[in-house]
Amino acid sequence: MREIIFDTETTGLDNRADRIIEIGGIELFNHFPTGNVIHIFINPGDQKVHPDALAVHGITDEFLKDKKPFADVAEEILAFFGDAKWIAHNATFDMGFINAEFARIGLPPILPERVVDTLSMARRKHPMGPNSLDALCRRYGIDNSHRTKHGALLDSELLAEVYIEMIGGRQAAFGLSMTATSGQNGRGDGAEQEDVVIASVLERPRPLAPRLSQSEAQAHEALVAKLGEKGIWAKYASLN
Repeated sequence: MREIIFDTETTGLDNRADRIIEIGGIELFNHFPTGNVIHIFINPGDQKVHPDALAVHGITDEFLKDKKPFADVAEEILAFFGDAKWIAHNATFDMGFINAEFARIGLPPILPERVVDTLSMARRKHPMGPNSLDALCRRYGIDNSHRTKHGALLDSELLAEVYIEMIGGRQAAFGLSMTATSGQNGRGDGAEQEDVVIASVLERPRPLAPRLSQSEAQAHEALVAKLGEKGIWAKYASLN
């Protein structure tokens, strides 16, 4: 299963007038980062960066002057995302801008069924909140001390870690050996099958030594002999 964790930065909050000026994304396959990323700064044309937005992300009009417009990078963005899920924190905001940009150049929108909103996930999982990206990083022990300003790629990297924690994806690190298989279904007809993950618990090369001394074990047996109806504990012990 392929997913893209992404984020955008914009000139302001109104997707009817404001424009995307940065997009960053992290590719996950079966919930693990592949190392493939996308990171593009975009020239918003005549639309200037609002002072409030500038205070959040620090991207200036001067910096964006020599960057390509969205129309020139749209195909690169679509090629990177491919048929993957689009995953964002407060995805309504990001997808509103993405689809507005696609509409301006005559491309169809990304449909809602391809979008996952991690803010909605967090609100269901932690209904008492807070559920901002920074708050979730604190909740899951993710270091975000280098996040002095918002940035699309940095925020995507942090969100990828948060997302993996929210879906329990790090359980594979708790002493499990994981083997994943995917792709063909064995029938030769090319139909897709769901990814199968087989987990086996690692065994110790040698059993741990008993922690009870012989005298403690004898004392326990003497105590058990005095409990309950005569012979009942001995009866169940003999079944083990």
